[in-house]
Amino acid sequence: MGSASAPGATSFLKLVVQNFHLLAWPMLSLVYPLYASVRAIETKSHVDDKQWLTYWILYSMLTLFELTFATPLQWIPIWPYAKLILTCWLVIPYFTGAAFVYEHYLRPFFINPHATINIWYLPRKLDNKPDHLLTAARQYIQDNGTDAFQKLINNNKHITSGYSNFDEGYSY
Repeated sequence: MGSASAPGATSFLKLVVQNFHLLAWPMLSLVYPLYASVRAIETKSHVDDKQWLTYWILYSMLTLFELTFATPLQWIPIWPYAKLILTCWLVIPYFTGAAFVYEHYLRPFFINPHATINIWYLPRKLDNKPDHLLTAARQYIQDNGTDAFQKLINNNKHITSGYSNFDEGYSY
C-alpha cells in the first residue's frame, strides 16, 4: 500500500511545482498585502500606510494592464513568472519596490502638471490674491452697501435652494 501512494504524492508534487505561479500569485499579491495593510492601519506610523497604499495603487495598475493586454500576454510564456517576480519585488518590505516605483515614476508623472494633462486635477490656489468672487462681492458692497448685497443674496436664494454641499447629519 505504501508504494501505491508514492506515485500519487509524486504526481501531486509535480502538479504543485508546475502550477506554482498559480498558487503563489494570490497568496503573494492578495493575502499577505491584505494582512499587512490591516496591520499598517492599526499602527500609528504613516510609513507603512504609505507602503501599502502605494502597493495597492501599483497592484491596480498591474491588474488593469493585464486585463487590457490579456490576449498578447497569453502568448508570452514567462509572463506569469515575470508577474510573480515583480509582485515579490513590490510586496516584500526589504526591497521597497512599491515605494521605489511610486517615487521615481508615478509621483513625478502625477505631480508635475506640465508633464501631463490631468482632467481630474484641481490646482490649489498658489498665489495670495483674493478670489475673483470675493473681490467682486467686496466691490459690490463698497459701491452699493451691505443692505443691497443682502437683498441680492435673498433675491437669488431660489437658484440654490435644495442644494447642499454638506450633509449636516453626517459625521466625518
